Amino acid sequence: MADLVIIDDDPDNVDVLAEIMASAGHHVRVGSNGEAGLKLLHEQRPDLVLLDVEMPILDGPGMASAMFVHNLGMEQIPVILLSGVVSLRDVAARVGTPYFLSKPYRFTQIMAIVDRALAERVPPRPTVLPSKPAPKTR
Repeated sequence: MADLVIIDDDPDNVDVLAEIMASAGHHVRVGSNGEAGLKLLHEQRPDLVLLDVEMPILDGPGMASAMFVHNLGMEQIPVILLSGVVSLRDVAARVGTPYFLSKPYRFTQIMAIVDRALAERVPPRPTVLPSKPAPKTR
């Protein structure tokens, strides 16, 4: 069906989600942080990214921003944010994705949002891009 990339630092979450998606017929690749996720995207562009928010090395919003900044077609990949953070709706608004789901979620919820994202294919449109510090002048 679809090529999915799942990025989450919790191996139990990844295993369960990957099994659910594979049983639905999707091809699944996984990574444990945003940096690993970006490498997977460079290897082969997926149809959809399922992305945790809080992770070491590079968090979910940082990975989503890098996808947008790097361009190369990655900015067109729909992103579903999956997290237990209280402000998930705000994080999703900053990332610019209409697809987000709070943990813990039910099987029917994750399948519904994946199906919706694959059908609509709305790419993220960040409201705030990371800024670089101004160069120091003497």
